[in-house]
Amino acid sequence: MRPLDPRLLRQARAARSYVLLTTALGVASAALVVVQAFAIAFVLGPVVIATSPGGDGVVDQGGTARWLAVLAAAAAGRALVAWAQERFGRRAATAVVADLREQVVDHAVALGPRPPAGATPSDVATLATRGLDDLQPYLVRFLPQLLLTALVTPATVLVVLGLDWVSALIAVVTLPLVPFFMWLVGTMTAGTSERRLATVERLGSQVLDLIAGLPTLRAFGREVGPAARVRSLGESSRRATMGTLRVAFLSGAVLELLTTLCVAIIAVGVGLRLVHGGMELVPAIAVLVLAPEIFLPLRRVGSEFHASTDGLAATHRAFAVLDLPADDGSRPGADREPETAPAVAGATLVLDDVSVRAPGRDVDAPAHLSARLALGTGLAGGGRVVALRGPSGAGKSTLVLLLLGLLRPDRGRVVVEPAADGRTDVADRAGRGWWDQVVWVPQRPAIGPGTVREVVTDGHDVDAAALAEAARTTGLDAVLDDLPHGWDTAVGLGGAGLSVGQRQRVALARALVGAADRPVVVLDEPTAHLDARGEQVVLDTVRAWRAAGRTVIVVAHRTSLLELADQVVDVEAKEAARA
Repeated sequence: MRPLDPRLLRQARAARSYVLLTTALGVASAALVVVQAFAIAFVLGPVVIATSPGGDGVVDQGGTARWLAVLAAAAAGRALVAWAQERFGRRAATAVVADLREQVVDHAVALGPRPPAGATPSDVATLATRGLDDLQPYLVRFLPQLLLTALVTPATVLVVLGLDWVSALIAVVTLPLVPFFMWLVGTMTAGTSERRLATVERLGSQVLDLIAGLPTLRAFGREVGPAARVRSLGESSRRATMGTLRVAFLSGAVLELLTTLCVAIIAVGVGLRLVHGGMELVPAIAVLVLAPEIFLPLRRVGSEFHASTDGLAATHRAFAVLDLPADDGSRPGADREPETAPAVAGATLVLDDVSVRAPGRDVDAPAHLSARLALGTGLAGGGRVVALRGPSGAGKSTLVLLLLGLLRPDRGRVVVEPAADGRTDVADRAGRGWWDQVVWVPQRPAIGPGTVREVVTDGHDVDAAALAEAARTTGLDAVLDDLPHGWDTAVGLGGAGLSVGQRQRVALARALVGAADRPVVVLDEPTAHLDARGEQVVLDTVRAWRAAGRTVIVVAHRTSLLELADQVVDVEAKEAARA
């Protein structure tokens, strides 16, 4: 296991500056350690000699005072270096984690809603939130000690060599035992941190799935049932955490004992030679003070060993996500050409033998789908309604992702024609230029926090008459009558405070008014959770969109929506062809 992943320095700019700063502070710390050792030796040595039997009892008070001042300055300097390491370490760690988290999230977005094998959206969510937090102790505690080991330890050994070659030889012989035992501990616990992070990601995925399904469970009166599952998830998390703590304590104890024995060997040798007159007192005191400093960085590295394994495991998982090829073949930080929007008014969406392999199943859903979807003209009365029909599991929602440009087909193409260059591949070229012309209303609409007015207008300046008309068309007016403050009623993230039907009406009104400048509307089973009244609201809204010249692409099961459509596309799944 490499203690520092070079990719971290390449990917995170803050990490490079932090390593340079820590190196400079390490050099300062090494110099202060040596100065402090000599100051202690020159303060204690003359005092011990003068007051020992046979001494004259006279102490050079001026020289002692000067060395005491040097000792105080060295101690203050070491405290200042430790403070700077902690302060700037936390700042840099926050910047590095934020930078890496942003790259992971951006790349996860580029991967689309169905990333390749090895990363799921919930895994990425756990990694980008809790998982990357393990980098903080690694950067704040482990990495500085690692650099201090590379700087302070060799410098201290060289100083000891100038004072007593025997002690330096003992240090050189015993020092390799510490990294050897670190390697041994690392080998014995190999994979512990990776397994812990994988456990946390799995737990996070299951919790997210459980939370997403709570509304359905509540609707059927089964919200108490998952209590046992929640307890089981908590117990699994406890076991994973305790396993990490056991590794941390055991590795720290082993290395602490080893370094203590190494320092004791040097101290015993110095003491014996001092008793027999083979060594002067002042250099002996300096060696005794420096001996623990030789092993101190290694001891701290050992005590923070678990922080390194957790931090490196998080780093490796982050780079595993960043190394996955994005749909557009890009990497985070890569320069991209400005995205241009394909022409929409009067154009045609062409599905050319489109197939997508269903995850976890040996089928294509949709399979070999070819169709031409004529889009509206954008003029009043020139709209179109296209219905996507098929049995459950046929790939209708997957087809919606293809039309949105969020997913690349495994076979075939989705293009807009005519375009400025003849044919514009939605997956390759559309990007945000295409998304700016499309409004998507999924089964569970994404609603941000704010007032109902702010959610519906979506930042646009909409007059009261248009808002009132949209409310009447979508049935939102009845919802507003029941809300305590009408348009100014505050709703939480995800539409908290509103029922499922009320959220659907808010989303429809937002698509009708707040996204009125977008010519294409995509609805994913908008009537799935609605009663007859709610279904009529959706039908009226779709008619209003068509009358305004917009194109409505809707996943439909109910006959009422199919009868309203100008074109019906049948979607089906087939067994995947074997290679």
